[in-house]
Amino acid sequence: MTTATVISVSAAMGHRFSKPVQDSIRLLAGLGVEGDAHCGETVKHRSRVAVDPTQPNLRQVHLIHAELLDELNAAGFDVAPGQMGENLLTRGLDLLGLPVGARLRFGQQALVEITGLRNPCAQIEAFRPGLLAAVLGRDAEGRLVRKAGIMGIVLEGGAVAPGDAIAVTLPALPHRALERV
Repeated sequence: MTTATVISVSAAMGHRFSKPVQDSIRLLAGLGVEGDAHCGETVKHRSRVAVDPTQPNLRQVHLIHAELLDELNAAGFDVAPGQMGENLLTRGLDLLGLPVGARLRFGQQALVEITGLRNPCAQIEAFRPGLLAAVLGRDAEGRLVRKAGIMGIVLEGGAVAPGDAIAVTLPALPHRALERV
């Protein structure tokens, strides 16, 4: 059995696509990643602020599974941790298969509740031509599959660092599949 683990952590003060890798990050309850441009109670993503700056921030923390980077690198994209804008890079956990409301405990302190899927945007294409198509796919029924990570909110704060174990708690049934947020 594989243990779900944090591979890397990243944060950036300014609004830019990639985030520099850090030794550790601090999650702040109800806000997000300390020192990150997307930290706050209300939405911080520029496109969403333009629509309604009072919306609750359901995108406080961005998580990507390292297996996606493996897949992208095998396809020749040369993507390193933090370069796709994630705050947390994980391994050994099917992030895209989690339901809305799943809770992820990082180490002994931080707790994140999953709110939905990251909707990949044109910035991904600007970062690496062809990458947008690589993080979008279709399932057997022809439905769009977004593979660029998931988003969450911080329920309990604390430090998170590479090597931290990740424990998952699923919400009560019936589970709701992730949708873009």
